[in-house]
Amino acid sequence: MASPRAFNRMHHRTRWACALLLAGLLGLSVAQADNDHDRARAALRAGEVLPLQVVLQRVQAEYPGRVLGIKLEREDGRWIYEVKLLDPSGQLNKLELNAATGAVLRLRRR
Repeated sequence: MASPRAFNRMHHRTRWACALLLAGLLGLSVAQADNDHDRARAALRAGEVLPLQVVLQRVQAEYPGRVLGIKLEREDGRWIYEVKLLDPSGQLNKLELNAATGAVLRLRRR
């Protein structure tokens, strides 16, 4: 059986290993997020997507409610805005929009 001192050293090393692993995973996540933001900015500068403010104004005009989340993704060679919103009646709506034109491609209600 290990002595209390040896156990404490082992416990200390395990905590450090977990902390380093977590820091590495968070670093990858932050790097991925930075890369996604860079890609989105480049697409906006290139005129491949509408500015988010323009898209949100159009969405709010047609689908009033509180915006809960927005994603910009590349799918099948085109940019897609995914907008989740809660309408005034409490219904959750998820819209997929062509990011270049703002056209609604899909609406899902829950």
